Amino acid sequence: MRLGRRCSPVGPVALVLTFALTAAGCGGTGADIPAGQGTAPAGSKESSRVEKIDFGKTGDGVAIDQYVLRNASGVVAKVITYGATLTDLLVPDRNGKTASIVLGFDRLDGYLGNEPYFGATVGRVANRIAGATFVLNGQPYKLASNNGPNHLHGGLKGFDKVVWRAEPHDADDPSVTFTYRSPDGEEGYPGNLSVSVTYTLTTQNEIRLDYVATTDKATPVNLTNHAYFNLAGEGSGTILDHELMIAADEYTPTDAALIPTGKILPVRATPIDFTTPARVGARIDQVPAAPPGGYDHNYVLPPHTQLFLAARLVEPKSGRAMEVLTTEPALQFYSGNFLDGTIRGRSGVAYVKHAALCLETQHFPDSVHHPNFPSTILQPGQRLVSQTIYRFSSR
Repeated sequence: MRLGRRCSPVGPVALVLTFALTAAGCGGTGADIPAGQGTAPAGSKESSRVEKIDFGKTGDGVAIDQYVLRNASGVVAKVITYGATLTDLLVPDRNGKTASIVLGFDRLDGYLGNEPYFGATVGRVANRIAGATFVLNGQPYKLASNNGPNHLHGGLKGFDKVVWRAEPHDADDPSVTFTYRSPDGEEGYPGNLSVSVTYTLTTQNEIRLDYVATTDKATPVNLTNHAYFNLAGEGSGTILDHELMIAADEYTPTDAALIPTGKILPVRATPIDFTTPARVGARIDQVPAAPPGGYDHNYVLPPHTQLFLAARLVEPKSGRAMEVLTTEPALQFYSGNFLDGTIRGRSGVAYVKHAALCLETQHFPDSVHHPNFPSTILQPGQRLVSQTIYRFSSR
């Protein structure tokens, strides 16, 4: 049986983010996360590394802020308080030419009702829960059904569709911490859950995501970021020529509704094997998947207790490369199968099928129904701490 997340009691504040650098799953120490929604207080300290911009208002008049993070290498990351969403990421190629490498929009309107989850923080539970139900400590819970009869990415109004509180941090590695308090019963989940995600842009050209969560009642939690990457540049075509390596020997097979069967099988000798680098499009037509076809698979990473190099992505023409390191036990590779050309992003170019891909670090889908999967249950008095790094370079 595979081990679930590691947990530790709550303790002093000062160790929260430093512990996140090495812990896997949940654990660490710190006081409860500040509750509440909205924007950072007026007069928050900012500098040339962190710029705050008005990004519009929601339909009910809530102001949304965008924070722009910059480093000396020319990497720029933009994040907003709606959905704690990564809206843009500009990275230089081998010739120093900068391009946006994630799908997204320049206006808030594009994110309201963001069905593809472009760049969003996803929760309370990312991925799918079969039948939108689960039983915990003998108590049945009914969740919102938003993927046929199943529950997907936190429900009808998951963390991607709420307004988070933001606190920018000016430093050589600029960052923004987003916090949200999910009330007991939200989308059917038990417990008041306090959650934070910190985006940090490092001098090593990394986007670091630190997640922290606590609860007052046992509840499932599985947090991820849903950025869509195209290292050739947003709107530049498909990702079929990108070269991908995923350091996973196993995966969790699913039924036609993308619900895990409970089995864990080897990837060897299958078209989903990326243990050695391969073009994304080389075997995509061989993938036995429900329409519209393509990759949408949960890869099981080897056991690890520290940051682990889960994947490497290279775009040959630009030379841009991205490494994905995580403390999470799994990685969802999604090849943008449901993009159909009906959405146009910041470039004005239609987002066609396979216009980008997602590498979502996570616990396994539907874990609440599979005791052999790592547990996603967070208990009162415990702290979930998880970290993922997207590291960029050129070659």
